[in-house]
Amino acid sequence: MSDHTHGKTLNNKQGLKIAIFITAIIMFLEFFGGLATNSLALLSDAGHMLSDVSSLVFSLLAMWLAVKPPTATKHFGFHRVEILAALFNGVTLFVIAGLILFEAYKRLLVPQPVSSISMMVIATVGMAANIISAWALVRQGDIKDNINMRSAYLHIIGDALGSLGAIVAGLLMYFRNWYIADPIISAVVAVVILKGAFGVIRQAVHILMEGAPQTIDANKVIAMLETIDGVIGIHDLRIWTITSGVYSLNCHLLIDDNADYQTILRNATCQLQDGFKINYSTLQLEPQDFEATLSALPS
Repeated sequence: MSDHTHGKTLNNKQGLKIAIFITAIIMFLEFFGGLATNSLALLSDAGHMLSDVSSLVFSLLAMWLAVKPPTATKHFGFHRVEILAALFNGVTLFVIAGLILFEAYKRLLVPQPVSSISMMVIATVGMAANIISAWALVRQGDIKDNINMRSAYLHIIGDALGSLGAIVAGLLMYFRNWYIADPIISAVVAVVILKGAFGVIRQAVHILMEGAPQTIDANKVIAMLETIDGVIGIHDLRIWTITSGVYSLNCHLLIDDNADYQTILRNATCQLQDGFKINYSTLQLEPQDFEATLSALPS
């Protein structure tokens, strides 16, 4: 691992640690504040933050496990821990959102008074902390190229919006006595949570089912391989995701009999890495009469 990559990894971990620390503190503040003020909006945002703390911790764990070497039984190492964690987190999000919607429905039928001033103070502190966490991730981490960091950043932004929603609900209750605003804002936050949870679960299941990466166009990969001198045909192309940003490819290349096999293999491997960030590639190079040779073999 180069010093540059090692430094980026350390920065990513540092950014995540800061975000975890701040988010966890605000999560407890909003949870107990929600109980004290009887605010479902604060409790729903605390539930959202619980899922985000889990996501941040799992992201940090995945970074730690990703550097562990492969074993005799785990040839790709521990990269898939991130995907399993994401799937677990997505299911948890669904449960949390369901509980929030159920409680919001009960409060819509029978609105309850809420200590709006205390609620707004706590929500404002929470939103400020979310902004600091997002700044730490931008400052320390690589939110542009690292999908783990980008996902963590989006979770923090979602928390900030949840806190903003609680502030809006507090203002409506303080000035208009619209206590129905509390369950309505809570339901909106729950729907946002459900939307994010569905995306997380769908992506995790897609990866676990060895689905093709959404960021890689197989037709472009084929077109690139066809430009390599000596390659006259391509078949049995398979591309899948090991974990976020780690891709694998299998492919058969039909090669001109006069071509230099080592040069073709080197060029194809380098172009797959440079052009598509495919980390693991297995290329089977076949002579022109390969299929005829196979068909001639006794069955």
